[in-house]
Amino acid sequence: MQQSKTTTARRRKIAHEIGQDLSLLSVRELDERIGLMKDEIARLEADKIKKHATASAADQFFKR
Repeated sequence: MQQSKTTTARRRKIAHEIGQDLSLLSVRELDERIGLMKDEIARLEADKIKKHATASAADQFFKR
């Protein structure tokens, strides 16, 4: 069974390098990368909150 270009494009892993030349990207590609980066920022912030809570719990435990 042959996959359509749309299906293949959706499954293609998009990578973005910070500082890379953006001049060759279409508006759609820029939107995709913005979405990916927003998702990554949310993931980083969630992990930061989790680690802060863990550190606070450890600090409280060892202060006693």
